[in-house]
Amino acid sequence: MSSPSETDLYPPVKAFLEGQGYEVKSEIAGADVVGMRADDPDPVIVELKLAMSLALLHQALERLKITDFVYLAIPQVSARKTLARHVALCRRLGLGLLTVRLRDGFVEAQCDPSSYAPRKVKARAGRLLREFQRRDGDPNRGGAAGKIVTAYRQDAVRCALHLAGHGPCRGAEVKAATGVGRATTLMRDNHYGWFEKVAKGTYALTERGRQETGA
Repeated sequence: MSSPSETDLYPPVKAFLEGQGYEVKSEIAGADVVGMRADDPDPVIVELKLAMSLALLHQALERLKITDFVYLAIPQVSARKTLARHVALCRRLGLGLLTVRLRDGFVEAQCDPSSYAPRKVKARAGRLLREFQRRDGDPNRGGAAGKIVTAYRQDAVRCALHLAGHGPCRGAEVKAATGVGRATTLMRDNHYGWFEKVAKGTYALTERGRQETGA
């Protein structure tokens, strides 16, 4: 049995569009599939590919310079998460997506072309703004991988340095001395393993804390 090719997608896609009243022709001015309807001046363009790719997206985005009605057509995707990602990406780019079941030519429109306005998530925006405001300076390099110096880590370092210089302290003392409002909670949670509770409300710096902060 031979491997499928892009041309195998054409008959099902053509039949699908013809079923909606389009006159369909292939390879028109570089476009794989073009459909026209007598009552609509705007063509429908479909680009055929055996898999989602960056080249396919670039190709489809070029077609948006011609018409708002641009679809990608790919073979049926069995993995639901993968299909959901493809649909989300197409929606963000204003493209439609058709999937073709090659064994019987069944075509399904997963999404239609439309303008996309992402829903803003206020909680995420709030976290971003709080982190920006709390972070001291700009200690990281954009695009860097690995450990990122966050505002939380900066606060932990301030607490650690205070304990290194003053010995075990109550949380309220560390808060007053460092200006870290969450000092007690931060030391109690001990996210980095730098602190240890030595008495009620009193914390000391661990050896790991000394090593990792240079205290």
